[in-house]
Amino acid sequence: MQKFTAGTVVRDRYQLQSVLGRGVMGQVWQGSDLYLERPVAVKTIAADLLAVPQSRKEALARFKREAQAAARLDHPNITTVFDASITDDTCCLVMELIEGTTLEYLFDQQEGERFDVPSAAAVAAQLCAGLSAAHGADLVHRDLKTQNVMVRRDGVVKILDFGLVKLLTDVDPRLTMTGEGIGNIFCASPELLSGQDRLDGRSDLYAVGCLLHHMLTGRTPFATDQPALLASRHLSSPPPVISGSGVNVPGALQELVTALLAKRPDDRPSSATEVYAALAPYLPESDPGLATRRGLPEDPRRPFVVPQGPRPV
Repeated sequence: MQKFTAGTVVRDRYQLQSVLGRGVMGQVWQGSDLYLERPVAVKTIAADLLAVPQSRKEALARFKREAQAAARLDHPNITTVFDASITDDTCCLVMELIEGTTLEYLFDQQEGERFDVPSAAAVAAQLCAGLSAAHGADLVHRDLKTQNVMVRRDGVVKILDFGLVKLLTDVDPRLTMTGEGIGNIFCASPELLSGQDRLDGRSDLYAVGCLLHHMLTGRTPFATDQPALLASRHLSSPPPVISGSGVNVPGALQELVTALLAKRPDDRPSSATEVYAALAPYLPESDPGLATRRGLPEDPRRPFVVPQGPRPV
């Protein structure tokens, strides 16, 4: 198995430069496409997952599924996959490199701070636009969280890492990873935590509800640093009311967040498109002058003024 270090050239084309992040599956590198002379992100699979034959087989199967599923998605709010390598020596996924910052970083830099309603609605609407395309292709993300939401410098929101994506028509529970940390269950749906084999897009909508609550209040819905307690609250505690955090939002928006956080999938909105439509009244007002005005400060917290619409119902 190839060892990945700074300077390594993958597939005789992609040179690894520095580690951008680490996760259960492996590392994400900033790299360079030596042929096209453009920056890329390269996700490499963790070598220890391939050390034991059984784990190696399962990891390769999961990684191949990720590559094929992600390559099928073509949407402005989803990270574009350029290339992949799945061999005995190399296992990596090459994607576009996003210039911006994650929601996790924004929250870490502004602990207790919250987004105004138009900004939160714009981020959530773009998430729903991307999820609408994925769900329309029979794909579910399963791992939507602050670390996997990137806001570009121009305000466009990108969903990262479909590493836990499942084909709804071919669910294989053996490829589910276990032992994940608390950061990976902040937005986990009750049905995901309970180990249901078959999930649909409403599991992702629960995560959108968690993120929307976080953006509007500055706090996660069920604040605790104990994984077992957090999982228990996702499974059984009533959804918190935004007004309980001392934040005033329109009543219909509060009702939407409460519906998204319903324990039963059947009690949530039926689709990402439906949620997008419910968020539409709260999106920032369009300012045509922004298209031609020069010298605007670049701020990744500024939402994209006209989020990409989802696919029609």
